[in-house]
Amino acid sequence: MYTGKIFSGKGSIIEYLRSKVQKIHSELDLVSENYLLNVSEEQYAEYIVSENSIEEPVIHFDDVYADHYEKEILASFFPPNFDVYYGEKYKRKIIQFFIPVTGDYELLKYKPAVNNMVFDDEGTNFEVEKGKLKLEIIDFYDDPQHIKDIYDENVLQSNEKFSILKKNIADFNNSMNSYVISEIRKRKNELLAKNDFMSSLGVPLRKKADTPETFAIPKPLLRTKIKVTKPEVVNSNFKPEPTIENGTYHHILKLINDVGKNFERLPSVYSNKGEEDLRDHIIMTLDPNFEYGSVTGETFNKTGKTDIQLRFDSSIVFIAECKFWTGEKGYLETIAQLLKYLTWRDTKASIIIFVKQKDFTAILSKVENATEKHSNYLSFVSKSDENWFNYRFHLNGDRNREIKLAVQLFHIP
Repeated sequence: MYTGKIFSGKGSIIEYLRSKVQKIHSELDLVSENYLLNVSEEQYAEYIVSENSIEEPVIHFDDVYADHYEKEILASFFPPNFDVYYGEKYKRKIIQFFIPVTGDYELLKYKPAVNNMVFDDEGTNFEVEKGKLKLEIIDFYDDPQHIKDIYDENVLQSNEKFSILKKNIADFNNSMNSYVISEIRKRKNELLAKNDFMSSLGVPLRKKADTPETFAIPKPLLRTKIKVTKPEVVNSNFKPEPTIENGTYHHILKLINDVGKNFERLPSVYSNKGEEDLRDHIIMTLDPNFEYGSVTGETFNKTGKTDIQLRFDSSIVFIAECKFWTGEKGYLETIAQLLKYLTWRDTKASIIIFVKQKDFTAILSKVENATEKHSNYLSFVSKSDENWFNYRFHLNGDRNREIKLAVQLFHIP
Protein backbone atom coordinates (compact mmCIF):
# COMPACT_ATOMS: atom_id res chain seq x y z
CA MET A 1 0.00 0.00 0.00
CA TYR A 2 1.37 3.40 -1.02
CA THR A 3 2.20 5.84 1.75
CA GLY A 4 4.05 9.13 1.88
CA LYS A 5 6.39 7.96 4.60
CA ILE A 6 10.05 8.79 4.18
CA PHE A 7 12.28 5.97 2.81
CA SER A 8 9.41 3.50 2.49
CA GLY A 9 6.56 4.83 0.35
CA LYS A 10 7.63 3.91 -3.19
CA GLY A 11 9.79 0.82 -2.93
CA SER A 12 13.49 0.40 -3.72
CA ILE A 13 15.75 3.10 -5.16
CA ILE A 14 17.44 0.27 -7.10
CA GLU A 15 14.25 -0.41 -9.04
CA TYR A 16 13.87 3.29 -9.76
CA LEU A 17 17.44 3.51 -11.11
CA ARG A 18 16.87 0.43 -13.25
CA SER A 19 13.82 2.11 -14.78
CA LYS A 20 16.01 5.09 -15.72
CA VAL A 21 18.50 2.75 -17.43
CA GLN A 22 15.66 1.04 -19.29
CA LYS A 23 14.42 4.42 -20.48
CA ILE A 24 17.89 5.12 -21.95
CA HIS A 25 17.89 1.75 -23.73
CA SER A 26 14.43 2.43 -25.14
CA GLU A 27 15.53 5.78 -26.55
CA LEU A 28 18.59 4.26 -28.23
CA ASP A 29 16.47 1.48 -29.71
CA LEU A 30 13.99 3.96 -31.19
CA VAL A 31 16.42 6.58 -32.52
CA SER A 32 16.74 6.66 -36.32
CA GLU A 33 19.70 4.89 -37.89
CA ASN A 34 20.88 7.95 -39.84
CA TYR A 35 20.70 10.12 -36.76
CA LEU A 36 22.72 7.78 -34.57
CA LEU A 37 25.39 7.16 -37.22
CA ASN A 38 25.83 10.88 -37.96
CA VAL A 39 25.47 12.50 -34.57
CA SER A 40 28.42 13.28 -32.30
CA GLU A 41 28.65 10.57 -29.66
CA GLU A 42 29.77 13.04 -26.99
CA GLN A 43 27.04 15.58 -27.71
CA TYR A 44 24.27 13.00 -27.87
CA ALA A 45 25.54 11.39 -24.66
CA GLU A 46 25.62 14.81 -23.01
CA TYR A 47 21.98 15.31 -23.92
CA ILE A 48 20.89 11.86 -22.67
CA VAL A 49 22.78 12.39 -19.41
CA SER A 50 21.14 15.79 -18.98
CA GLU A 51 17.68 14.31 -19.53
CA ASN A 52 18.19 11.35 -17.20
CA SER A 53 20.38 12.72 -14.43
CA ILE A 54 18.66 12.61 -11.07
CA GLU A 55 18.11 15.85 -9.20
CA GLU A 56 19.29 15.08 -5.69
CA PRO A 57 16.91 16.22 -2.93
CA VAL A 58 18.28 18.45 -0.18
CA ILE A 59 16.80 18.35 3.34
CA HIS A 60 17.25 21.69 5.11
CA PHE A 61 17.31 20.51 8.72
CA ASP A 62 18.63 23.88 9.90
CA ASP A 63 15.51 25.64 8.61
CA VAL A 64 13.04 23.60 10.67
CA TYR A 65 9.92 25.32 11.97
CA ALA A 66 7.11 24.10 14.26
CA ASP A 67 3.37 24.41 14.79
CA HIS A 68 0.68 22.68 16.91
CA TYR A 69 -3.02 21.82 17.01
CA GLU A 70 -5.36 19.68 19.11
CA LYS A 71 -6.83 16.34 18.09
CA GLU A 72 -8.99 13.56 19.56
CA ILE A 73 -6.71 10.57 20.25
CA LEU A 74 -7.98 7.01 20.77
CA ALA A 75 -7.23 5.47 24.16
CA SER A 76 -5.30 2.64 22.48
CA PHE A 77 -2.61 5.14 21.42
CA PHE A 78 -1.92 6.31 24.98
CA PRO A 79 1.03 4.96 27.02
CA PRO A 80 0.10 2.11 29.46
CA ASN A 81 0.36 4.29 32.58
CA PHE A 82 -2.51 6.57 31.51
CA ASP A 83 -5.93 6.11 33.10
CA VAL A 84 -8.07 5.95 29.96
CA TYR A 85 -10.98 3.77 28.79
CA TYR A 86 -10.71 1.53 25.76
CA GLY A 87 -12.61 2.84 22.76
CA GLU A 88 -12.78 6.38 24.09
CA LYS A 89 -11.07 9.45 22.60
CA TYR A 90 -9.20 12.13 24.50
CA LYS A 91 -8.05 15.52 23.28
CA ARG A 92 -4.28 15.96 23.13
CA LYS A 93 -1.91 18.55 21.65
CA ILE A 94 -0.08 17.56 18.45
CA ILE A 95 3.33 19.15 17.87
CA GLN A 96 4.26 19.49 14.20
CA PHE A 97 7.77 19.89 12.81
CA PHE A 98 8.27 21.01 9.19
CA ILE A 99 11.60 20.77 7.36
CA PRO A 100 11.94 22.36 3.88
CA VAL A 101 13.14 20.12 1.03
CA THR A 102 14.47 21.30 -2.33
CA GLY A 103 15.21 19.19 -5.38
CA ASP A 104 13.23 16.07 -6.23
CA TYR A 105 11.54 15.45 -2.87
CA GLU A 106 9.68 12.38 -4.25
CA LEU A 107 12.99 10.48 -4.16
CA LEU A 108 12.84 10.59 -0.36
CA LYS A 109 10.02 8.01 -0.54
CA TYR A 110 12.38 5.33 -1.91
CA LYS A 111 14.30 2.88 0.25
CA PRO A 112 18.07 3.37 0.06
CA ALA A 113 20.43 0.47 -0.68
CA VAL A 114 23.98 -0.61 0.15
CA ASN A 115 25.70 -2.94 -2.35
CA ASN A 116 22.27 -3.51 -3.95
CA MET A 117 20.88 -4.67 -0.59
CA VAL A 118 17.75 -2.66 0.14
CA PHE A 119 16.80 -1.47 3.61
CA ASP A 120 13.54 -3.32 4.25
CA ASP A 121 12.81 -1.78 7.63
CA GLU A 122 10.42 1.14 7.90
CA GLY A 123 11.63 4.67 7.57
CA THR A 124 11.40 7.19 10.36
CA ASN A 125 8.14 8.92 11.25
CA PHE A 126 8.67 11.81 8.84
CA GLU A 127 6.05 12.15 6.11
CA VAL A 128 7.09 13.46 2.70
CA GLU A 129 4.89 16.30 1.48
CA LYS A 130 5.30 18.73 -1.40
CA GLY A 131 8.52 20.64 -0.71
CA LYS A 132 8.85 19.58 2.93
CA LEU A 133 9.02 16.85 5.55
CA LYS A 134 6.44 16.72 8.31
CA LEU A 135 6.76 15.05 11.70
CA GLU A 136 3.83 14.95 14.13
CA ILE A 137 4.34 14.04 17.79
CA ILE A 138 1.51 13.57 20.29
CA ASP A 139 2.22 15.53 23.48
CA PHE A 140 1.23 13.08 26.20
CA TYR A 141 3.43 14.39 29.03
CA ASP A 142 3.50 18.16 28.45
CA ASP A 143 7.30 17.82 28.42
CA PRO A 144 9.16 19.95 25.78
CA GLN A 145 12.41 18.01 26.28
CA HIS A 146 10.67 14.71 25.63
CA ILE A 147 9.25 16.11 22.38
CA LYS A 148 12.66 17.40 21.36
CA ASP A 149 14.30 14.02 22.08
CA ILE A 150 11.79 12.27 19.81
CA TYR A 151 12.42 14.85 17.08
CA ASP A 152 16.21 14.54 17.41
CA GLU A 153 16.04 10.74 17.18
CA ASN A 154 13.98 10.95 14.00
CA VAL A 155 16.43 13.43 12.49
CA LEU A 156 19.39 11.20 13.39
CA GLN A 157 17.85 8.11 11.80
CA SER A 158 16.74 10.08 8.75
CA ASN A 159 20.20 11.53 8.22
CA GLU A 160 21.79 8.07 8.31
CA LYS A 161 19.50 6.74 5.59
CA PHE A 162 19.55 9.98 3.64
CA SER A 163 23.35 9.82 3.34
CA ILE A 164 23.00 6.34 1.80
CA LEU A 165 20.27 7.48 -0.60
CA LYS A 166 22.41 10.42 -1.69
CA LYS A 167 25.28 8.05 -2.44
CA ASN A 168 22.95 5.85 -4.50
CA ILE A 169 21.97 8.89 -6.56
CA ALA A 170 25.52 10.26 -6.86
CA ASP A 171 26.91 6.90 -7.98
CA PHE A 172 24.25 6.70 -10.69
CA ASN A 173 24.84 10.25 -11.93
CA ASN A 174 28.63 9.91 -11.91
CA SER A 175 28.64 6.68 -13.88
CA MET A 176 26.02 7.67 -16.43
CA ASN A 177 28.20 9.49 -18.97
CA SER A 178 30.65 6.65 -19.56
CA TYR A 179 27.79 4.13 -19.56
CA VAL A 180 25.73 6.09 -22.09
CA ILE A 181 28.69 6.58 -24.44
CA SER A 182 29.44 2.85 -24.32
CA GLU A 183 25.79 2.05 -25.09
CA ILE A 184 25.72 4.53 -27.99
CA ARG A 185 28.87 2.96 -29.45
CA LYS A 186 27.43 -0.51 -28.95
CA ARG A 187 24.24 0.46 -30.79
CA LYS A 188 26.24 2.14 -33.58
CA ASN A 189 28.39 -0.97 -34.01
CA GLU A 190 25.23 -3.07 -34.31
CA LEU A 191 23.93 -0.76 -37.04
CA LEU A 192 27.26 -0.75 -38.87
CA ALA A 193 27.44 -4.54 -38.76
CA LYS A 194 23.91 -4.73 -40.16
CA ASN A 195 24.81 -2.29 -42.93
CA ASP A 196 27.90 -4.32 -43.82
CA PHE A 197 25.78 -7.46 -44.02
CA MET A 198 23.14 -5.80 -46.20
CA SER A 199 25.78 -4.28 -48.47
CA SER A 200 27.30 -7.71 -49.01
CA LEU A 201 24.06 -8.80 -50.69
CA GLY A 202 25.14 -6.81 -53.73
CA VAL A 203 21.82 -5.02 -54.33
CA PRO A 204 20.92 -1.35 -53.68
CA LEU A 205 19.16 -0.53 -50.45
CA ARG A 206 16.14 1.73 -50.12
CA LYS A 207 15.50 3.68 -46.94
CA LYS A 208 12.04 4.24 -45.53
CA ALA A 209 10.70 7.61 -46.61
CA ASP A 210 9.33 8.41 -43.17
CA THR A 211 12.59 7.87 -41.27
CA PRO A 212 13.12 10.92 -39.05
CA GLU A 213 16.53 12.54 -39.42
CA THR A 214 16.60 14.80 -36.37
CA PHE A 215 14.92 15.23 -33.02
CA ALA A 216 12.82 18.19 -31.99
CA ILE A 217 14.12 20.39 -29.22
CA PRO A 218 12.33 19.25 -26.05
CA LYS A 219 10.01 21.48 -24.06
CA PRO A 220 11.67 23.12 -21.05
CA LEU A 221 10.86 21.85 -17.56
CA LEU A 222 9.16 24.09 -15.02
CA ARG A 223 12.20 23.92 -12.75
CA THR A 224 15.10 26.18 -13.62
CA LYS A 225 17.71 23.81 -14.93
CA ILE A 226 20.61 23.89 -17.37
CA LYS A 227 19.26 22.15 -20.46
CA VAL A 228 21.15 20.29 -23.13
CA THR A 229 19.12 20.00 -26.33
CA LYS A 230 19.28 16.97 -28.57
CA PRO A 231 21.94 17.67 -31.21
CA GLU A 232 20.65 17.96 -34.76
CA VAL A 233 22.48 16.21 -37.59
CA VAL A 234 23.30 18.15 -40.76
CA ASN A 235 24.06 15.21 -43.07
CA SER A 236 21.29 12.63 -43.41
CA ASN A 237 23.27 9.87 -45.08
CA PHE A 238 26.03 8.24 -43.07
CA LYS A 239 29.34 7.63 -44.84
CA PRO A 240 32.20 5.67 -43.25
CA GLU A 241 35.22 7.92 -42.78
CA PRO A 242 38.84 6.89 -42.24
CA THR A 243 40.29 7.92 -38.92
CA ILE A 244 43.24 6.97 -36.77
CA GLU A 245 42.47 5.20 -33.53
CA ASN A 246 42.92 7.05 -30.27
CA GLY A 247 45.97 4.98 -29.31
CA THR A 248 47.78 5.98 -32.53
CA TYR A 249 46.75 9.60 -32.06
CA HIS A 250 48.18 9.60 -28.54
CA HIS A 251 51.37 7.93 -29.84
CA ILE A 252 51.84 10.72 -32.40
CA LEU A 253 51.31 13.39 -29.75
CA LYS A 254 53.68 11.62 -27.35
CA LEU A 255 56.41 11.59 -30.02
CA ILE A 256 55.85 15.30 -30.69
CA ASN A 257 55.99 16.00 -26.96
CA ASP A 258 59.29 14.09 -26.62
CA VAL A 259 60.84 16.05 -29.50
CA GLY A 260 59.63 19.33 -28.05
CA LYS A 261 61.09 18.51 -24.64
CA ASN A 262 64.39 17.83 -26.43
CA PHE A 263 64.22 21.37 -27.89
CA GLU A 264 64.02 22.67 -24.32
CA ARG A 265 66.91 20.53 -23.10
CA LEU A 266 69.27 21.68 -25.89
CA PRO A 267 68.66 25.42 -26.24
CA SER A 268 72.06 26.07 -27.87
CA VAL A 269 71.08 23.80 -30.77
CA TYR A 270 67.52 24.97 -31.38
CA SER A 271 67.24 28.54 -30.07
CA ASN A 272 67.91 30.15 -33.47
CA LYS A 273 65.78 27.75 -35.51
CA GLY A 274 62.69 28.93 -37.37
CA GLU A 275 59.25 27.27 -37.65
CA GLU A 276 60.23 25.21 -40.68
CA ASP A 277 63.45 23.90 -39.11
CA LEU A 278 61.69 22.91 -35.88
CA ARG A 279 58.87 21.34 -37.87
CA ASP A 280 61.37 19.29 -39.89
CA HIS A 281 62.89 17.90 -36.70
CA ILE A 282 59.43 16.75 -35.63
CA ILE A 283 58.76 15.17 -39.03
CA MET A 284 62.11 13.34 -38.91
CA THR A 285 61.00 11.76 -35.64
CA LEU A 286 57.47 10.89 -36.79
CA ASP A 287 58.36 9.49 -40.19
CA PRO A 288 60.32 6.37 -39.08
CA ASN A 289 57.50 5.43 -36.72
CA PHE A 290 54.85 5.16 -39.42
CA GLU A 291 54.45 3.76 -42.91
CA TYR A 292 57.05 5.22 -45.30
CA GLY A 293 55.96 8.44 -46.94
CA SER A 294 52.88 8.90 -44.80
CA VAL A 295 54.20 11.97 -42.95
CA THR A 296 54.69 15.04 -45.12
CA GLY A 297 55.49 18.71 -44.67
CA GLU A 298 54.04 21.74 -46.44
CA THR A 299 51.32 19.86 -48.29
CA PHE A 300 47.90 21.18 -49.26
CA ASN A 301 44.49 20.20 -47.89
CA LYS A 302 41.18 21.85 -48.69
CA THR A 303 41.82 25.62 -48.35
CA GLY A 304 45.39 26.13 -47.28
CA LYS A 305 48.89 24.96 -46.55
CA THR A 306 49.57 22.99 -43.38
CA ASP A 307 52.73 22.00 -41.59
CA ILE A 308 52.44 18.29 -40.79
CA GLN A 309 50.00 15.71 -42.16
CA LEU A 310 49.52 11.98 -41.72
CA ARG A 311 47.76 10.30 -44.65
CA PHE A 312 45.87 7.07 -45.10
CA ASP A 313 45.46 6.37 -48.81
CA SER A 314 44.06 9.65 -50.14
CA SER A 315 42.65 10.81 -46.81
CA ILE A 316 44.32 13.04 -44.24
CA VAL A 317 43.74 11.57 -40.79
CA PHE A 318 46.05 13.77 -38.71
CA ILE A 319 47.11 17.37 -39.19
CA ALA A 320 49.29 19.73 -37.13
CA GLU A 321 50.16 23.40 -37.30
CA CYS A 322 53.45 24.80 -35.95
CA LYS A 323 53.58 28.42 -34.79
CA PHE A 324 55.58 30.71 -32.56
CA TRP A 325 53.57 32.32 -29.75
CA THR A 326 52.57 35.87 -30.71
CA GLY A 327 49.79 36.41 -28.20
CA GLU A 328 46.20 35.37 -27.55
CA LYS A 329 44.89 36.90 -30.79
CA GLY A 330 47.46 35.04 -32.90
CA TYR A 331 46.73 31.80 -31.02
CA LEU A 332 42.99 31.97 -31.71
CA GLU A 333 43.73 32.83 -35.36
CA THR A 334 45.90 29.70 -35.55
CA ILE A 335 42.99 27.57 -34.34
CA ALA A 336 40.73 29.19 -36.94
CA GLN A 337 43.35 28.64 -39.65
CA LEU A 338 43.71 24.97 -38.74
CA LEU A 339 39.94 24.42 -38.75
CA LYS A 340 39.71 25.93 -42.25
CA TYR A 341 42.13 23.29 -43.50
CA LEU A 342 40.10 20.44 -42.08
CA THR A 343 37.51 18.50 -44.04
CA TRP A 344 34.91 16.14 -42.61
CA ARG A 345 37.48 13.33 -42.86
CA ASP A 346 39.85 15.06 -40.44
CA THR A 347 39.05 14.16 -36.84
CA LYS A 348 42.35 14.61 -35.01
CA ALA A 349 44.68 17.58 -35.01
CA SER A 350 47.39 19.37 -33.07
CA ILE A 351 48.68 22.89 -32.63
CA ILE A 352 52.38 23.03 -31.75
CA ILE A 353 53.43 26.34 -30.22
CA PHE A 354 57.04 27.42 -29.77
CA VAL A 355 57.45 29.97 -26.98
CA LYS A 356 60.41 32.34 -26.80
CA GLN A 357 59.03 34.45 -23.93
CA LYS A 358 60.78 33.91 -20.58
CA ASP A 359 57.61 33.47 -18.49
CA PHE A 360 56.55 30.14 -19.98
CA THR A 361 54.10 29.46 -17.13
CA ALA A 362 52.21 32.67 -17.91
CA ILE A 363 51.82 31.60 -21.55
CA LEU A 364 50.41 28.22 -20.46
CA SER A 365 47.84 30.05 -18.35
CA LYS A 366 46.90 32.31 -21.27
CA VAL A 367 46.31 29.29 -23.49
CA GLU A 368 44.01 27.69 -20.90
CA ASN A 369 42.00 30.90 -20.56
CA ALA A 370 41.87 31.79 -24.27
CA THR A 371 40.97 28.42 -25.85
CA GLU A 372 37.34 28.35 -24.74
CA LYS A 373 36.78 31.77 -26.31
CA HIS A 374 36.92 30.29 -29.81
CA SER A 375 33.49 29.93 -31.41
CA ASN A 376 34.14 26.27 -32.39
CA TYR A 377 35.18 25.25 -28.86
CA LEU A 378 33.16 22.42 -27.29
CA SER A 379 34.98 21.36 -24.14
CA PHE A 380 38.25 20.69 -22.32
CA VAL A 381 39.08 16.97 -22.22
CA SER A 382 42.28 16.46 -20.26
CA LYS A 383 45.80 17.64 -19.53
CA SER A 384 48.39 15.04 -20.54
CA ASP A 385 51.37 17.09 -19.38
CA GLU A 386 52.07 20.52 -17.98
CA ASN A 387 52.44 21.82 -21.55
CA TRP A 388 49.92 19.53 -23.30
CA PHE A 389 46.17 20.25 -23.36
CA ASN A 390 43.45 18.20 -25.06
CA TYR A 391 40.21 19.76 -26.31
CA ARG A 392 37.07 19.04 -28.32
CA PHE A 393 36.24 21.40 -31.20
CA HIS A 394 33.75 21.17 -34.05
CA LEU A 395 34.16 21.85 -37.75
CA ASN A 396 32.93 25.10 -39.24
CA GLY A 397 29.20 24.90 -39.80
CA ASP A 398 28.69 21.43 -38.31
CA ARG A 399 28.69 20.83 -34.56
CA ASN A 400 28.37 17.08 -35.10
CA ARG A 401 31.75 16.81 -36.85
CA GLU A 402 34.01 16.89 -33.84
CA ILE A 403 37.75 17.48 -33.84
CA LYS A 404 40.09 16.18 -31.19
CA LEU A 405 42.57 19.04 -30.85
CA ALA A 406 45.77 18.84 -28.82
CA VAL A 407 47.66 22.01 -27.96
CA GLN A 408 51.34 21.46 -27.12
CA LEU A 409 53.68 24.26 -26.10
CA PHE A 410 57.51 24.12 -25.96
CA HIS A 411 59.90 26.69 -24.55
CA ILE A 412 62.57 27.71 -27.09
CA PRO A 413 64.84 30.15 -25.16
